[in-house]
Amino acid sequence: MELGERPSPLGRRDLVALAAGFSLLGAGTLPSAAQGADAPPAASPEGPFDAALVRRMARELSTKPFSPPTVQLPPGVANLDYDQYRSIRFKPDKALWADDKGCFFKAEFFHLGFLYKQPVQIFAVENGMSRRVRYSADMFTFEGGVAPPPADADLGFAGFRLHAPFVKPDYVDEVCAFVGASYFRAVAKGQGYGMSARGLAIDTAEPQGEEFPLFRAFWLEKPAPGARSMVVDALLDSASVASAFRFTIRPGEETVFDVECVHYPRKDIAVTGIAPLTSMYMFDAVNRAKVDDYRPAVHDSEGYAMLTSRGEQIWRPLNNPAELQISLFGDTNVRGFGLSQRNRSFFDYEDLEARYGQRPSCWVEPIGDWGEGGVELVEIPSPREVHDNIVAFWRPQTPLKAHSEYGYVYRLHWCWSPPALPAVAKVASCRSGIAWDQKGRQFVIDFESDKSLPPEAKPSIDVGTSKGKLQNAVAQFNPETKGWRLSFELLPDGNLAEMHARLVDPTGPLTETWIYRWTA
Repeated sequence: MELGERPSPLGRRDLVALAAGFSLLGAGTLPSAAQGADAPPAASPEGPFDAALVRRMARELSTKPFSPPTVQLPPGVANLDYDQYRSIRFKPDKALWADDKGCFFKAEFFHLGFLYKQPVQIFAVENGMSRRVRYSADMFTFEGGVAPPPADADLGFAGFRLHAPFVKPDYVDEVCAFVGASYFRAVAKGQGYGMSARGLAIDTAEPQGEEFPLFRAFWLEKPAPGARSMVVDALLDSASVASAFRFTIRPGEETVFDVECVHYPRKDIAVTGIAPLTSMYMFDAVNRAKVDDYRPAVHDSEGYAMLTSRGEQIWRPLNNPAELQISLFGDTNVRGFGLSQRNRSFFDYEDLEARYGQRPSCWVEPIGDWGEGGVELVEIPSPREVHDNIVAFWRPQTPLKAHSEYGYVYRLHWCWSPPALPAVAKVASCRSGIAWDQKGRQFVIDFESDKSLPPEAKPSIDVGTSKGKLQNAVAQFNPETKGWRLSFELLPDGNLAEMHARLVDPTGPLTETWIYRWTA
């Protein structure tokens, strides 16, 4: 098995996108470097470990005031710029379990510095016993004029990443990375990093500003010989809540995270985001107004997808709006939601560097009943693709109350396309432009051909808008794509319209429900 030197998965865009989360986490007393990784409130002592330990720790932590983890970084790494930070590389032969050929996974660690100033504690769990993985400068190579920390420095780490031979049996490829606040990302076989998930979102897009919880400790449970799944436990903390997470990670053609989490609020939380997803969308064919770019599209995700409790399959193209936009898709016991990348051809993007067609989709599958609430979609204006400007999460209808306990179980599918959904035709593309009479906007939606929508079908058109008028709606079979095309015109009345469109017959929906918010 080859253990070659590999670069960090975080590029310049990823680091810039995470920067906003760190401005809220810098307060607190700075202990010495040797004390930093053990400053109270600390993670568990080394010793016996069981699955309930982190949950007990989170419950106890929630009864104490929040104190962010801090460390006094040595001068050589305290004020690194982007290029200097990227020059610090972990040595693969120092990876956790690097010498154990029977272990499917290897763990590598991220150095502190640049935007990453809060240390996390990392523990290795073997045979029911936990031991802390202690920082050593010898684990890293330092280039670009970066001075290594002193040999006795015990700084902790910024995060970790997992590798496994899930693509080729003789080479360990990167599976996932946990670094920065509560952000993490993963890939399926053949993919490159794109969108991120988070442990928890609090007050996203609220006037008072967003609170960014952070993972302050991880326990990496060594898999049994031959096992192709791995458990990672995590302790999350913030001013409003302490939480316990348990991730069971299975990489492959589709990489799956089974997530169990329990939240213990310190105070009432009005806007809570469960299973939050974060991505980037700049433009594509439906909204290229004022775009001057050689590429046909630029995005990590092109649409929001949802499977409602009633079985309706929704597709909402994403937008890069002129002003902040927030949409709430209400439901009770939602069956699934996610952010998807559907167009996979190189020619959809024409970008040799970013390779947007290889970015993962991520689908959230709730396990059990989540009750009343809705999926909130936040679209933030962005001038450049270096910023993540899309957020989607489940928002419970009832706010989380202080000194209570809330548990959620769900499955994250990092995939090329979401798992099995109802057999209806899917939105393959949508475009818009000025109508023929110059008085409105024309929208054209192509649905992928499906057994439920053959050429001889005679579908009915179901379209509507919250404001204005839709006219000249036409559905016809497209012999070039072997699918169906639906087109119509919007005559606006004001600056905003919420539209929906689908094809149906007496048996029910034949296609996804296309939803779009048009703004002037």
